Amino acid sequence: MTAKRPFIGTSWKMNKTRAEAAAFCATVAASRLADCEAAQLFVIPPFTALVEVAGALAGTKVLVGAQNAHWADAGAWTGEISPLQVKDAGATLVEIGHSERRTFFNETDQAVALKTAAVVRHGLAALVCIGDTREEYEAGETDAALRRQTEAALSKVEWQEDTRVIFAYEPVWSIGEGGTPADPAFADEKQAAVKAVIEAAIGRPLPVLYGGSVNPENCVALATRPHIDGLFIGRSAWDAAGYLGIVRQVIDAMA
Repeated sequence: MTAKRPFIGTSWKMNKTRAEAAAFCATVAASRLADCEAAQLFVIPPFTALVEVAGALAGTKVLVGAQNAHWADAGAWTGEISPLQVKDAGATLVEIGHSERRTFFNETDQAVALKTAAVVRHGLAALVCIGDTREEYEAGETDAALRRQTEAALSKVEWQEDTRVIFAYEPVWSIGEGGTPADPAFADEKQAAVKAVIEAAIGRPLPVLYGGSVNPENCVALATRPHIDGLFIGRSAWDAAGYLGIVRQVIDAMA
C-alpha cells in the first residue's frame, strides 16, 4: 500500500496586501518543503495577489488557486472572474462553494454545480467545500447535508481522464474565530461518509480534505486519520512560518 500524500493548503480569504503576499511566498519558496514529495502544498490568495503569487511559486511544486470563479467563460457579469481569467492569472486550482460564499453571497448547490463543471472543463482543479451548519449538526442532519452538497457538486461534471475534483469537509460550526475544532474521529467518520457518496455517484474515489480550525495542536491527529486526505487551513497558516510548521509536523508524523 502506497503512503498517503496529503494535500496541505491555506486560503487567505480577504487578507494580505500584495507586499504581504510576496513576503509569504518568499519564505515558502525558500523552504525545502516547497519541493517536497511527501505532501502536496497549495496556497489560495485573493484575486489581487493571484498573478504575483503564481509567479513567485512557479518554480516550486506548490499549487496556486483562486478563491472563486464564475461558471461563464466571459460576459456581462460585473465583479466576477471567469475560469479562463483564473487560468490566465497562473492558477491551477479554484476553491468553490465555501460556506461564507453560500451563507453571505447566497451561493446555491446549483451555482456550485455550474462552477465545478466550468472549472474542470478548462483543466483546472476544483476544490469544493462542503459542510454542515450548527443547526444541521445539532439536529443530526450532518450526513444528509453533506450528501446533498456532494451529489450536487458532481452532478454537472463531464468526466475526462484528467478531470480533477477535490472535496474539503469544513463544518460551518468549526470555521473562523470562535469555531469549535471537530473531534478527529468525528471528522474521519464524516469524511468516510462523503467518500461513500462520491463512489456511489461516480464510481471512482476523490480526495476529501478536512478544514475547520486546523491548528498546530490538532493537525497531526486529523491528517493521520485514514479517511482524511489532507488539511485545508485557515488563520493558523496565514503566517508562512506557521504554515510550514504544520506541513513539517504532518510530514514527520507520516514518515
